[in-house]
Amino acid sequence: MSTPHLDALQRDGFVVVRNLLTPSQITEYRAAAIKVTTKTRTGGWPHFRTVPKQFPPWPSTPPPASEGGIWGVQHLLHPEMEGRELFARCYFSPSILGVVEELLGVQGGSDEQLVMELFNLLVAPETKDFELRWHRDDIPETASAEEEVAQLAAKSPRRAPYNLALCPDASLIVVPGSHRRARTEVERSAGPYEATLPGQLVVELQPGDAVFYDSNILHRGVYKGKAEGGEETRLTLHGSFGLKADGEGDAEKMKVRATAVLQHGVGAWVKRDDAAFGIGERPEKMRANLVAMGSGRGLDILCRVRLGLAISLFLYTVGEGTRQSGH
Repeated sequence: MSTPHLDALQRDGFVVVRNLLTPSQITEYRAAAIKVTTKTRTGGWPHFRTVPKQFPPWPSTPPPASEGGIWGVQHLLHPEMEGRELFARCYFSPSILGVVEELLGVQGGSDEQLVMELFNLLVAPETKDFELRWHRDDIPETASAEEEVAQLAAKSPRRAPYNLALCPDASLIVVPGSHRRARTEVERSAGPYEATLPGQLVVELQPGDAVFYDSNILHRGVYKGKAEGGEETRLTLHGSFGLKADGEGDAEKMKVRATAVLQHGVGAWVKRDDAAFGIGERPEKMRANLVAMGSGRGLDILCRVRLGLAISLFLYTVGEGTRQSGH
């Protein structure tokens, strides 16, 4: 069976799929994305990513445009998200699921193997450029070379993240092949925002193109700020699917994955009575898999992690206040 997308992913750590959306879909999704971006920037939607933070937790109030504002809108599948049905049709579309199934080696059927994860929108910050540091999503930068190799073997491929462009997008920078090896000495000693690493590649997308990538490829993002109040220069749908646990050996891995997914706040609404999508049986099975993944001991772990993040944020805020007041 031919698997060109999987072959490219395994070789390079990413694969670009051209024209995944039709021109009419691009127009429809882009209009919806502009609407929710405007609403979020003006305080009408409370879930977002803010400049200059790379990871959650993010502030509860959007920074002003003069400070960069937001660089993402969270929870496009939330029951209260305007345009949720349209975004759900995109996320669960046969064209996207077809690529995901090939990459993760599954087929749709009565025993659904895919897990619904995240679906967000990445946008251009206002007035300021913004960069993410070099990283692998699931492996800490403090890992030794031996630890990196072991974790890369254990964690790939467990999920299928992707960026789907609604505007021309050249924000993602990757080091091809780095998903299969430890960092080189040059990579390990490079600064977190090093402008250039040997062999790096800028992934260029046109509207309707998508890049699927191994989340543990060495990568970062560089986002150019747009003029305040000007036309949107970046609207990129950022989604991911995962695999359901396969026996006891997978249980611990899935608990770790549940923490990574649910720390973004999906767990606050995915079990709600109005969270059903109403667009077929399969999306509900994927949602049920996410609920199951985050239940029991895995959910306890999540609660402890989120509590720890909240305490750390509180202590950091108090410390900053103390330092600024001179005490």
